[in-house]
Amino acid sequence: MARSWWKRGGTGVAASLGAVSLALGLTAVPAAASPARRIVYHVHPLAHLAIRTSKATPGGFPYTPSQCVAKFGLACYSPQDLRTGYDIPAADTGAGQTIVIVDAYGSPTIRSDLAVYDAEFGLPKATLNIFYPEGRPTYNPRQHHGETSWAEETSLDVEQSHGLAPGATIDLVVAPNNSGNALNLAEAFAVDHHLGNVMSMSFGAPEDLFHGNNNQVAQANRIYRQAAAEHMSLFASSGDGGATEGTATPTALFPSSDPLVTSVGGTNLFLSDSGAYQSEDTWNDAVDCPFGCTAGEFGATGGAPSTLFASPSYQDGITGQATRTTSDVSFNASVYTATMIYLGFLGPNNGFYFFGGTSEGSPSWASITAIADSVIGRPLGQMNPLLYKIYGTSSYSSDFHDITVGNNAFQGPGFPARAGYDLPTGLGSPDVANLITSLAAGQ
Repeated sequence: MARSWWKRGGTGVAASLGAVSLALGLTAVPAAASPARRIVYHVHPLAHLAIRTSKATPGGFPYTPSQCVAKFGLACYSPQDLRTGYDIPAADTGAGQTIVIVDAYGSPTIRSDLAVYDAEFGLPKATLNIFYPEGRPTYNPRQHHGETSWAEETSLDVEQSHGLAPGATIDLVVAPNNSGNALNLAEAFAVDHHLGNVMSMSFGAPEDLFHGNNNQVAQANRIYRQAAAEHMSLFASSGDGGATEGTATPTALFPSSDPLVTSVGGTNLFLSDSGAYQSEDTWNDAVDCPFGCTAGEFGATGGAPSTLFASPSYQDGITGQATRTTSDVSFNASVYTATMIYLGFLGPNNGFYFFGGTSEGSPSWASITAIADSVIGRPLGQMNPLLYKIYGTSSYSSDFHDITVGNNAFQGPGFPARAGYDLPTGLGSPDVANLITSLAAGQ
């Protein structure tokens, strides 16, 4: 099969914002003022090495994880592998729930790409609704506004969500551009119309760049407070550039740092060819890069103290920090332990790509929560208070895989993984069956 070597990195950069005192029952952390600039979010989902199949057939993906390692130097996981590895019960599919995904620009081929993905992995046909509340953008990668990266992100978000929760409806809300205001308007549309009980936002910007303009944070937080009042669960990626995210010092990403949002960090997940869970450690290619790091370093999980938000009550006495910290939870994120995603807008380079990054984790946790909502029969709403409550019980060790190996020092300082909560991986990754049992009992 023909191969295309393609490497990308990073999760998000933006212009600037200043710290503000938000109506959260929290005290914002002061920050120095500087001239306001327009907020622009960028995504660069991590993708590598196309495997082009001549024909998509049900259950026809040609490689097991170990065969991918032997042939390409990277493991390849099907949605069934990930469901098995994270102990998602076979009968639990998220039926009756809707997963809301917010992206900019969208993908010109997302419907056909999802159909190819479903056929390849033997998944039921998806129900995908696409909304363009501010108008449908024209896909033009030559504009150099990041349209290709956003199209990749859209493919990852939609296909990953359907793979993990194949019974759930997917509502994709597309902003016409990647400005913070446009993405906030897309989020507001999703919340105002209560499209679903869970929403994924796989984009972010380092808080260290948020100086001199508090409007964007305040606008977003108003939307998140409305979502919380409507019992919606919100998820965002903690970042792919380690603790510093390309800045001089450790910095959390916004919106994952908002206390109303569950921040998802990243791991290296090792599964057998049958999907059985073997082990997991902190995703950091500079520290512990799997399988000989044959394709080089892609990145490392985010996770750092916030400079915008004080410690929320659910983190009191847990994080060892005076401010809000990310990550809250984690999920597989390494390109070397990749989820396979189909891209159909690249012409001769169309095919299945090895994908990673914490952009994988945000829609995955949204899918897990949609499944939990379906099983329990009601929306769980804000997840952080519920998840941190489990941390203080005997159920924690069965509900989460506690990640204790590695750190997120990547091109700068970082924080270590350790027993219990840590900044790179939060509370850990889920054992979904056990977690749902505890969440149901907590309700």
